[in-house]
Amino acid sequence: MLFDYFLISLRNLRRRRIRTWLTMIGIFIGIAAIVSLVSLGHGLEVAINEEFMEMGTDKIIVQPGSGHGFGTLSGTGGITLSDKDLEVVRRVKGVKEAGGFVYGVAGIKFGDSFKYTWVMGVPLDKSRVVIESMQNVEVVEGRKLRQNDKYKALVGWEIYNGNLFGERVGIGNKLLIGNKSFRVVGLLAPFGNPQDDSSIIIPLDIAKEMFDKEDSLDTIIAQVVKGVDMAEVANNIEEALRKERNVREGEEDFSVDTMQQLMETFSVILNVVQIVFFGITGISLVVGSIGIMNTMYTAVLERTREIGVMKAIGAKNSDILWIFLMESGLLGTVGGAIGVAIGVMLSKAVHYVTTSTMGIEYLKPYFPLELVLGALVFSFILGCVSGVLPAYRASKLKPVDALRYE
Repeated sequence: MLFDYFLISLRNLRRRRIRTWLTMIGIFIGIAAIVSLVSLGHGLEVAINEEFMEMGTDKIIVQPGSGHGFGTLSGTGGITLSDKDLEVVRRVKGVKEAGGFVYGVAGIKFGDSFKYTWVMGVPLDKSRVVIESMQNVEVVEGRKLRQNDKYKALVGWEIYNGNLFGERVGIGNKLLIGNKSFRVVGLLAPFGNPQDDSSIIIPLDIAKEMFDKEDSLDTIIAQVVKGVDMAEVANNIEEALRKERNVREGEEDFSVDTMQQLMETFSVILNVVQIVFFGITGISLVVGSIGIMNTMYTAVLERTREIGVMKAIGAKNSDILWIFLMESGLLGTVGGAIGVAIGVMLSKAVHYVTTSTMGIEYLKPYFPLELVLGALVFSFILGCVSGVLPAYRASKLKPVDALRYE
């Protein structure tokens, strides 16, 4: 019986092709927007979580300033971390190793070209392992910085490929950073974003001198002993730093975050952004559902005599109801299917553009089966709900009145 309803509904929609396509526009625009946003958002979340996992979940990040969250700019209001703070963190029970680094924007000259880019100073002692693992520092050509290196540098992928200076910077080439000459000894593996891939790494002591941060650190990374409770160690670090910096609880001029906290913060921000976008795309779906309802009401008026004939030869109210519900459901489903296809193509296009033109690898779409099926089911339900009132009206028409309708 349902198959018969389906065939009748499909035939009726095919007889009104133009109206059917116009009706589905609002549905597939909304579904396309939802699929593309969800796939890109989920792909971004997966990529960032993978990055966090590569950094290691055993890391604790200490930064100056009261704001929590990785990437907080240091030095706001003159607040900094110090080498003494680093020693305090190292002495906290449960900390396996800790290291600090500094960073800043510096003028770089290569040949006749002059550019500004990020320069990061990393330690060359045993704590470098903590910093390198946290920052995903990997040298794919040349060598890493050594213990006694001074004016040596590692360059990012964009610099090596010539995208920053217009010509390639290879191993052995010299860069003028500030007023100091540095020789390139290594090429960094791509990070996946233009800013990091245009950065330069130099020894910590030289960077401190260059940025006038002799006793300052921008960030401290602590690696926790395996099996120790991360939250407890983070609390102990906070307590030790409060004592060292002579500040009371709640008035800290520094922040201490575990990797889990940073992942949760990122997830909350991403969810808020997605909710806002869903609200915007929801407007399109409302317009689409109103379009389906309007189309079905028009269909009821146009086919009043047909409904009367069907009832006169034995069709029940439930038969009429199911036929019109099936039509509205088909409108939603077909519109949803087209929207899913457009959403997939749109998200892939965004990934291609951001990768090829901006060098951003994180916006990689992800299409779980539940996303596709969920979009189709939602479209079908939306179509059916939009057609409930017109279908109910059609089912309640009296045969005599329907046959008289002009």
